[in-house]
Parts: sequence; structure tokens; C-alpha cells
Amino acid sequence: MTEALSWPAQDVTSREALSVAGGVVRRAQRIGVRMSMFESAVPGAPSYTRTLPRLPESARPARLLVSGALDRWSLGGVEDAALLVMSELVSNAVAHARSGSIRVTVTRRADLLVVRLAVVDMSHRLPLPRPAVEDDESGRGLALVAALSDGRWGVDPLRWGKRVWADLAVDREKSSA
Repeated sequence: MTEALSWPAQDVTSREALSVAGGVVRRAQRIGVRMSMFESAVPGAPSYTRTLPRLPESARPARLLVSGALDRWSLGGVEDAALLVMSELVSNAVAHARSGSIRVTVTRRADLLVVRLAVVDMSHRLPLPRPAVEDDESGRGLALVAALSDGRWGVDPLRWGKRVWADLAVDREKSSA
């Protein structure tokens, strides 16, 4: 089971936010009033992004963004898992964020072996996996994300919210890239 990540409180509220995931720390660069861009160990990684209303119906255009990006990169072998992960990330943001919009991103890492799916929202509340009992109608999303990403998911706290992401390994034999 994936353990929740935690950060010192000053990371979330400091003027220059820190991102911690898998032991890697990255510094944020402020590039606008409401958006931050993180320096990447792999500059120039191609990505697709879209701002959507924070509504349940936004899961469909988010999935279309994922599908289009994976098709463009010839990475169809990871599409089923990616569509489900993006649906779960959007669903969590819709349920728990506080603003009227969310930002979804699909990034292909330069090593071509990982696709990162991310959703940014304006809530500082960290997602926590919780056990779901048989009769629960919700509560399994993060368990699905963790299972489909082999535990490679996390949260980047931002000054005004957070980015929840999951990395999916690309199976070269199933993709034509």
C-alpha cells in the first residue's frame, strides 16, 4: 500500500514552494499569478495541458487529452491504464478542490519510458488513501492510481494548491514508439 507523503508546513506556505516526491526535491519557478512550473531533471519533455471546469463532466475532455497525447507519441500500450488514472485524478479534484477550474497535464519524460499524468487544483488538502469497505460507493480511486502506477504517484504542494500526479511505465513491446 502506498504511504501518504508529508512535507514540513513551510514547504506549502513559503514564497518558493518545494516539491518532494520519491526523494527528489525540485524548486518551483513562479511564472504567473496562479501557475508555477517546476524545473525538471529532463528539460524539454513534451507535454499537453488543458484547463477545465471543476465539474464531473471534465473527466471526458481530460481522457481525450490523454488519448490524443498517447496517440501522437505512439504509446497506445499504456492508454487503458492512463485513461483510468486520469479519470480518478480528475474525480478527486472535482470532489475536493475549491476553485472553479482544474488543470490536467500529460507529459512524456525524455527517457520515453514514463508518462506522467497530473491534475492541479487550488486546495492544500492532501489526498490520503483510505480503506474502502464493500458497500462504499467511493474511496477506491487512490488505490487504483497506486496499483496502476506501481506505487509511483505523489503530490507536489504549490503555494496556492497542489499537483497530484502518477507515473506510468511504458511497455515498449505494447507500444510502437
